[in-house]
Amino acid sequence: MAWCRFCRRPCCWLRLRHCCWRRRPGCFAGNKLPTKGTAVKPVRTLTLLLGLLLFATGTARAQHGPLDETELWQLLRAGEAAVLMRHARAPGTDDPADFTLGDCTTQRNLSNAGRAQAKTIGKRLRANGIDAARVYSSQWCRCLDTARLLGLGAVEPFHGLNSFFRDRGAESERTAAALDLIQSQIRAGAPPLLLVTHQVNITALTDVLPASGEMVIVRPARGDAAARAQGDREPSLVVLGRIAAP
Repeated sequence: MAWCRFCRRPCCWLRLRHCCWRRRPGCFAGNKLPTKGTAVKPVRTLTLLLGLLLFATGTARAQHGPLDETELWQLLRAGEAAVLMRHARAPGTDDPADFTLGDCTTQRNLSNAGRAQAKTIGKRLRANGIDAARVYSSQWCRCLDTARLLGLGAVEPFHGLNSFFRDRGAESERTAAALDLIQSQIRAGAPPLLLVTHQVNITALTDVLPASGEMVIVRPARGDAAARAQGDREPSLVVLGRIAAP
């Protein structure tokens, strides 16, 4: 076996070239064996550490996998999670060229199927113990209509949920505003929190690509107090699970 004269480890450790492959200065292969205790022991120690790390990583992933729907509904009722919901079905992919905020006649709106879908989602929420909620919505008409058709109470328009499909320069500001809203409103014992928005917004927040009417259940990755103490305006979100659209 060839040994590295620089770090005194085998160059084909675990069937992979070691330092010589990385072309480190002064590191090259030779046939001289290392002195006793300088090569085998570090390799064994490193192998053990790698094994423990892989075990710990696998355990952590198993503990933080998606929750089932029963657990998701329980967290929502308790006010310990929030719903990020994409508006119901609205045919098309963009708004008309003459789009005007506040004028629904210039926007892409819910179809009849989309309006029926929103009502069905509202029934599903009530069937799972959510009769009322704090509902925030994008100012786009298709989102406001979706939120109102849920029948969960008053709807608060919120600019941080507005689409940035045409204005990518607004992504950072609106994403930060939505994160701040979720962080400030999530608290145990509070009414459920539901945010109706667009695909691009949800994807920016969670890396999830939701279908129309799909609900993505989230919570801040860190506690509110800890995030505020660090002045963190953009804490990441933990995706707890997804509830498919009807």
